[in-house]
Amino acid sequence: MRSEGGRSEGGRPEGGRPEAARHDAPRPHGQQGNGKPFQLRTRPDEHGARPIQNRGPARPRHTPAEDAPRGTVWLYGLHAVAAALANPGRRLRRLVVTEDAEAALVAKLPHPWSLQPERVDRGRFDQLLGRDIAHQGAALLADLLAPPSLQHVLERPGPIIVLDQVTDPRNVGAILRSAAAFAAAGVITQDRNAPEETGALAKAASGALETMPLLRAVNIARTLIALKAADRWVVGLDASAKAPLSGPSLAGRLVALVLGAEGDGLRRLTKETCDELAGLAMPGAMESLNVSAAGAVALYELTRRG
Repeated sequence: MRSEGGRSEGGRPEGGRPEAARHDAPRPHGQQGNGKPFQLRTRPDEHGARPIQNRGPARPRHTPAEDAPRGTVWLYGLHAVAAALANPGRRLRRLVVTEDAEAALVAKLPHPWSLQPERVDRGRFDQLLGRDIAHQGAALLADLLAPPSLQHVLERPGPIIVLDQVTDPRNVGAILRSAAAFAAAGVITQDRNAPEETGALAKAASGALETMPLLRAVNIARTLIALKAADRWVVGLDASAKAPLSGPSLAGRLVALVLGAEGDGLRRLTKETCDELAGLAMPGAMESLNVSAAGAVALYELTRRG
């Protein structure tokens, strides 16, 4: 579950722009050639020009969807919106649809909805959600879901998925979708270093966010200890493990499957807390999979009984 990537470093070389002939000795940082402290000029010079100032890294662009009122989220996409409309645990605020999307939702959900849809054209979605959002003509403003308790997750059948600092909301959403497909008991993420409930996460989950319990834990290692105390056999999925994950060998156990971050995998303390580490049998040329793909394969393997 490793991902490749690079980091680029910018900025001008130390000392600024080279000059044709420089014979002065190197000067301490923050001083001019005459030994006086360097001062950043903020007023325009005699030609009206202002110096370029380093304002730090650019802030990430916020989309209108991220500016939803506190405690709410814009959900979008037909599957995510239909699942939220059908979820009695959701408090719904506003439904915005195109004519075609409304017809598709009516076909999925013939029963009356708890709020009146607003019919708009597709241009209105750019103002509500931002550009380049694959909304499919449907958007729903709703309250965030109330988080379930660990006891609620433990009472459900199926394996429990634990995510150790998986940060990409689309990966978390895809894992929720796989967890629902393979009848998992729930998904646990870290309270910090994990994505919040967003429209992107819900769309990737394709409706599973409404049916699969998503629990946030303050400390993953302590949560694994609690799962072990509740008779869960904790298996960490690790590419360097010697033994492959085997569904038949785990058929008699209640399993908690731990997936690591997209780039670094499981952290050291997480590995040490697991009952065992296992990899995926991959006879092909690739050495690793995306974390959501690895989670789907692992969940399928856990369903095998022989």
